[in-house]
This record gives sequence, C-alpha cells and structure tokens, in this order.
Amino acid sequence: MIEALKRRGISPSDLLFATLAGLTGVAGSYAVAGNTRRFVVAPIDALVVRMTPGEIVAFVIQNVGEEGHLLHIVLSFAIASGLLGATALVGLAAGRRFGRSVAGAAVAGALAWGLAASITTQPVLALGAAVPVAVWTAVGTGPGITADPDPSRRRSLLASAGALAFTGVSLAVGRSTGDADAAAGGTTTRDAEVTTLMQEAEEKSLDISGDVPGLVSSFEEFYNVDIAEFDPDLSPDGWSMTVTGEVGSDVTVTYDDLTDMPTEHRFVTLRCVGEGLNGRKLDTAVWTGTPIAPLLEEVDPEGECGCVMLRAEDDYFVQFPVEALEDGFLAWGMNGRSLPRAHGNPVRVLVPGHWGETNVKWLSEIELLDEETDGYWEQRGWHGTGPVNTVAKLWSDTTLANGRIEVAGHAYAGTRGIERVEVSVDGGDTWRDAELSDPLPGNDVWRQWRYEFDPDGTHDVVVRAIDGEGTLQPENRSESFPSGATGWVEKTIGR
Repeated sequence: MIEALKRRGISPSDLLFATLAGLTGVAGSYAVAGNTRRFVVAPIDALVVRMTPGEIVAFVIQNVGEEGHLLHIVLSFAIASGLLGATALVGLAAGRRFGRSVAGAAVAGALAWGLAASITTQPVLALGAAVPVAVWTAVGTGPGITADPDPSRRRSLLASAGALAFTGVSLAVGRSTGDADAAAGGTTTRDAEVTTLMQEAEEKSLDISGDVPGLVSSFEEFYNVDIAEFDPDLSPDGWSMTVTGEVGSDVTVTYDDLTDMPTEHRFVTLRCVGEGLNGRKLDTAVWTGTPIAPLLEEVDPEGECGCVMLRAEDDYFVQFPVEALEDGFLAWGMNGRSLPRAHGNPVRVLVPGHWGETNVKWLSEIELLDEETDGYWEQRGWHGTGPVNTVAKLWSDTTLANGRIEVAGHAYAGTRGIERVEVSVDGGDTWRDAELSDPLPGNDVWRQWRYEFDPDGTHDVVVRAIDGEGTLQPENRSESFPSGATGWVEKTIGR
C-alpha cells in the first residue's frame, strides 16, 4: 500500500499532513460556524441522511438503537475531513514541484476555500476551513522538507500536537458560537395567561420523592429527535410558509401574518414513536400559537382534499389525513418564550394525539393532496402517523423515610386522556389504583402518578393505564419499530 502511494509521489508524510490539514479544516469551520448548517459537515450530513436507503435506516434503528444516528455523523465528518485533506495533498504536490511552501499553501487554501464555499454557500465562513488547511500544508512543505519528503519524527509529532490543540480550541469556540440558541428560547415576554397556566401545572404536580419531572418540561429537559444533526437556523423576519394544494389558490403566510391571527395557549404532550417502552422521550410544554384549520379552509374551502403533506426546512416531510389537523396548531411559542431553534423556531406544527414525529419543526409548506403518499419515515418502514399508544411509565422507585416504597411516573394516551393508573406489586395478580395528578386543561396532556406500598422482600411491580374511553393499555409487548412500543412496564424492586 505504502509502496503504491510512493509510486504516485505520495509519501507517508504527505498523508500525515493531509490528514492533519483535513481535521483542522473541519475544526476551523466549526470554530466560525458552530453547530449550525453553516458548518462544512452539516450539508454533507444532510446529504448522507437523504441518500441512505430506508432498509439500512430501519436495520440500524432496530439493531443499534438511539446511538445509530452517530454513524451518519461520523461518516459525514470523515467525508468532510477527506475532501479537505485531498486539497492539502494537491497543495503538497504543488509546493514540492515549485520548491516553495507558499505556493503549496496557496493552492491548498484556494481549493479548500472553494470546496467549503460550494458546500456551505458561505464564502466568508469558508475561510475558517481554508486557513488551517493552508497552514498545515505549508508546514508539510516547509524548509527541510523539500529535499526529503519524509519529515523528522519531531516535526511530525509537533505538527500532530499542534493540530490536536487547534482542534480542541476550535471545539470550545464553536460550541459557544453556534449552540447558545439551540437550547434556549427567545426573548418573548410571558403573558399573564401563560404565567397562570405554568403556575397551575406546578400546583397540580404531585409531591414525588423520586426522579420524575413535573407537569411542564423545561427547554433543557424536553426530548429532541431530528433526522439530521444540524438544525436549520431561521429568522422570524425572513420566514414564510406556503399553503398550497390541488384546489384553490396558494397562500403565503409570513411570521407577522401568523402572529396576528387569533392566539391560543395550550398544554400539549409529545411522545417519540422510536422510544423504548419505559423511555423518557415524553414531555409536555405550554405552547403558544394559532389553529391551522382556517388556513386549510382558505386553500380548500370545499374540503375536496383528503390528505395533507407538511414539509420542513430540513427536508423532512409528513403526510396524514386532513381530519387529523382539525384541531392542529401552528406554534411559535414554548413555555412563554419564542421556540428554541432545536424545537422548530420560528414555527412548528402540533397535531393532537399523534406521535411526536408528525409535529413538524421549521415548517415551510403545507400541501393539500387528493391522494395518500408516504411521508419521510413511512418510506423507511415506520407507521408513526397514527394516534399514540397508551402508556404508563415507571420512572422512579424510592424508599421513603417511613420505610415505605414509592413508585411513580407519567401516563399518556393522547387525546383519549388518562382515567386511571393501576399498580401491581405482585407481578399482576392484584391491582390497586395509583394517585393521579389533577388533569391539566386540554385534551392531549399527560398525568403524573404515584403509589406507596410496604416492602416485604422482592416485589415485581407492574403498571398499566386506562384511557379516558375506558380502554385498558395493551399487555402484549412490542418494540418501537414500526408503530411504537406497547406493553405493561415491569420492574423488580426489593431489598
């Protein structure tokens, strides 16, 4: 392998410095762009996600689990580093040919800049990738290297250490550059109604000793799942959405148009279709927005279309029957502040009672259709656009000061609501009602539950919920793929 590379004029030292140049080029791009779509890896990651066959996606989800998304991120980083490293190889060859490190650095820097600018469409920020590539190319063709293509061990170690140090600093700088608004909300002032709702949720939360969230999740607590790693970074001032369809005239809605419409504040719970049976991808917030039905009626006043396709700025799309949106909601606020970027800023959709994946973030288009077509995840084997499955979560077990054991969690059944949660401490032979938090306003909201019992050895604790229609949560267990996890949650507790 090495001999074959040498015959092509590529020495081990060239590979080393090209690799360092590629890595530092990616790091430099991250330093100036942060964790945004202006980062050179982000468009590559989006392309990798789009191009990966559905069969592979389904296999990874089922066999690797939540960590599977790291595979496409690692691949995207490797591709970006390899492309930038290739520009350094060209620069190294040019520098050696002309006997000047400046020439090699200039060639590599120009090529890296052109590559990064074409990938990100950000010519100024592309310098963040180009400059490190040029520097490490210059080091690779510096004095003492031209006569002997293999640099000394000391030169190689110093270059590697420098690259690692530069990468570390770039990661720290990039994190502060681009991540601040991903986890925090905007500056919208919380109005009196939101304040009242938040206080009501706090007052209705049960006094639970274990690690169970309250009835409203904070920005930091709220789970987050997306098809790609890098979120769109949109401004309300520049945002608009098109409502289109098979009949009627298209309607374009700006952010100001939307926020001038009748405003509502709603408690809405979201649950991820891909979570495990007792997973924690289940959260609730107070959302601020406006009903979606009037916009649909404007485009299709006769109600001739039976399906709706929602499209997002990150190329995600979801389709379901139009009646599912009768109580749908276009949200621009969360817990009294503007949506965080990670949760769909400026505008997202909330579809009552449906799995979280249907609640499209970064909404860009609503299209009415006269026939069904598969959405993003349906093309990959999932069936997550239906109503959520009923579930009672067992999230904590705590020994209290009085010696009793407290078990607690949340229960959720979409718009059906929760009527009761039952607990068995003997493996399902006998059942007792758990204490439930008082219901919050709204028809798509979870409830907390807790139950205390006197320990007597080992207990097989089982929990199940009964929804507002009187239907018992199914006992039979199934995995999350393809239609969401089902079954009763069980846990062995003893001392």
